[in-house]
Amino acid sequence: MTTTSGSAKWQGGIKDGKGAISTRSGALKDYPYGFASRFEGKPGSNPEELIGAAHAACFTMALSLILGEAKLTAEQMETKADVTLEKVGDGFAITSVHLSLQAKIPGADNAKFQELAAKAKAGCPVSKLLNTKISLEANLV
Repeated sequence: MTTTSGSAKWQGGIKDGKGAISTRSGALKDYPYGFASRFEGKPGSNPEELIGAAHAACFTMALSLILGEAKLTAEQMETKADVTLEKVGDGFAITSVHLSLQAKIPGADNAKFQELAAKAKAGCPVSKLLNTKISLEANLV
């Protein structure tokens, strides 16, 4: 079992507030995020792009494993995950993730490649996340 972490800080109201995202590894350290970067295209990050990066990375690693089991090795794979956030009812929801993969895999035929990519899409842990149990510990300080 592996456990890692990410964290977020927030100060202020929803529109004028400012946040900072960090990861345990230090890949992100107090990286800014907020309403403007999430909904208005301003500089900074947002949860959806982080989910997209995580999903693209997880799917691509899963496919590498599955390719190896099929005695294939990718020369190059590049995956983009488009994460769609939409207003649903009184709030917002991530309504879809579209994975776009460009791959160069010597010796692979298209039918087998499609089968293996579908298996990776279904099996990667981030794909499964949408159906996972979510728990919460909330402490007021």
